[in-house]
Amino acid sequence: MRQTLIDTLPFSITPQQLNESIKNKRGNYLVEGRLQSAETKNGNGRFYPREVLEREIQRYTEGPIKEKRALGELDHPDSAIINLKNVSHNIVEVFWEGDDVMGKIEILPTPSGNILKELFKAGISIGVSSRGMGSLQEIGETLEVQDDFELLCWDFVSTPSTPGAYVAPLQEGLKQPTKPYQEINRILTDILCNNGNCPLI
Repeated sequence: MRQTLIDTLPFSITPQQLNESIKNKRGNYLVEGRLQSAETKNGNGRFYPREVLEREIQRYTEGPIKEKRALGELDHPDSAIINLKNVSHNIVEVFWEGDDVMGKIEILPTPSGNILKELFKAGISIGVSSRGMGSLQEIGETLEVQDDFELLCWDFVSTPSTPGAYVAPLQEGLKQPTKPYQEINRILTDILCNNGNCPLI
């Protein structure tokens, strides 16, 4: 039976990399990193065959990427629908490095995109999460993704599916926040206040 499949990896961009990031013609940041892996059991116990991901990457490149609609959300629902009000980024390119799917990502100047950019700048660890539809076959302790898999998008989320699999961004000479949730709260409050919607604390 086909179901929504969500798998997450840590996505590491240092504040220095973000500051040095190439901007596109619209002035939006472009970041690059690993989106997904084939031929290996992931944190959810799932195994993506290379040929299945290759087919979907080609389809995604010739469809959503070419048509400039390869959008993703900041956090995501258990749904096949991309909610435009939560869109934070657009995938502009995907390519292979070994069995890893790599991506070049444009951070959009939307409310969610601005939050994502500020989280990266603050050195907060973020996960990148694939969303797709497909069925699974149990093989021993592994769930193999079947040939009916359809890739929908990649989202940015707070929690990688592998426990403790955060890759903390580091910048030489700066200490990481000791309480990251307080830092996230400060960033969100600053963004809301700058847009005239300052919350009462």
